[in-house]
Amino acid sequence: MPRVKYRDSDIDLLARMMRAEAEGEGKQGMLYVGNVIVNRLVADCLDFTDLRSIDDVIFHVQGGNYSFEAVQKGNLFYERARPVEKRLARQTLDYWRDHPGKYALWYFNPSGPCPPTWYGQPFTGQFKEHCFYEPVAGTCESVYIG
Repeated sequence: MPRVKYRDSDIDLLARMMRAEAEGEGKQGMLYVGNVIVNRLVADCLDFTDLRSIDDVIFHVQGGNYSFEAVQKGNLFYERARPVEKRLARQTLDYWRDHPGKYALWYFNPSGPCPPTWYGQPFTGQFKEHCFYEPVAGTCESVYIG
């Protein structure tokens, strides 16, 4: 049983975002980004209430901006997904989770070392240039279940 319900169009959308956000970090980096996106869909807490589809997560607006920079910049996100990215997206939607993104709801690429917290959320680890953060204990239990 997949982690979330999805359609073929979700695979394509997720694949495009994974590539746009982490192509430079290889397949593993793209899987981590996909993991955060699926985690946001599973979570029903904090900034991520009422997100019911991959589309909702990808085009989520926070503070007047899209949550994912790639939507605004139009770089690789607006190019067609390749078969390898679609395979990675399907893998993420179906079952894939791993540290440091296993329960992460946020990631970013700082200009220096990863800070121990990011907007009050604890650092869980780093993969290449991306730092990952999961919710403070007790604030979003649904992310640990889905």
